[in-house]
Amino acid sequence: MFGYVAGLPAFLAYFATGLGALAAFAALYSALTPQHELTLIRTGNAAAVVAFLGAILGFSLPLSSAAANSVSLVDFLIWAVVGGIFQAVAFAVACFSMKGLPRRITDGEIAAGLWSAGISLGVGMLNAACMTY
Repeated sequence: MFGYVAGLPAFLAYFATGLGALAAFAALYSALTPQHELTLIRTGNAAAVVAFLGAILGFSLPLSSAAANSVSLVDFLIWAVVGGIFQAVAFAVACFSMKGLPRRITDGEIAAGLWSAGISLGVGMLNAACMTY
């Protein structure tokens, strides 16, 4: 019977590490972007919610792929950092392709939030697919 839970310690280690990486990404992303999504979300800004959830999901996709394909927790963390870097690049691309994106999100423009979220998700999906080795 205990053979069924033999993998539980590894699951808990990866899950806790993944949650920590996700929390760290959320805090860093909100602090480093000009619009500071967490502050805007607390005021009820729907565009910030959409953009931030897109970034969180865009990071979670490669994070899940890294968890499934990594050979150790250190390997998992290295790929988590790579995923975070690519989400920062995705935000830069979104800003480059839509003038005034941070201001527009701050102003509550849903289209700007959707644009940012869509690019984050697209980059996250590609990033996750490329992490299968």
